[in-house]
Amino acid sequence: MEQSMNRSVSGRRVTRGPRHRQRGMTFIGVLIIFALVGVIGLAGLRLAPVYLNYMKVARSLDVTAAEFKGENPDVGGIRRSLEKHWQIEDIDEVSAKDVEITKADDGVSLHVVYDQPAPFISNISLSVHFDKTVKVQ
Repeated sequence: MEQSMNRSVSGRRVTRGPRHRQRGMTFIGVLIIFALVGVIGLAGLRLAPVYLNYMKVARSLDVTAAEFKGENPDVGGIRRSLEKHWQIEDIDEVSAKDVEITKADDGVSLHVVYDQPAPFISNISLSVHFDKTVKVQ
């Protein structure tokens, strides 16, 4: 059986071989996809410690708010408790003094805002903005 298919188009014969339809990806396509997956994976590895640190900060704020729940808390007592939790959790990127403590009619709120850079590739860094508010009621 003949592998090619012959067709007559406007008086000319066009011969098509068995490779008229290619399937699959080229090697360069696979390399490009692996490079993209690698860059995204590297970003995830670089950002994981930053988010773990944020989780420590958020947990410290939540625990401090739970300690002073149901009472009329003193701002100095809250600040001392935060400093103790910061020391226990070993949080260095943001200080307990950076937490804004405000009193209102419905309670006390603890608010922290900070940016933390993470080195990415060479002189390129990723910067993550964190904003957390906890109410003591």
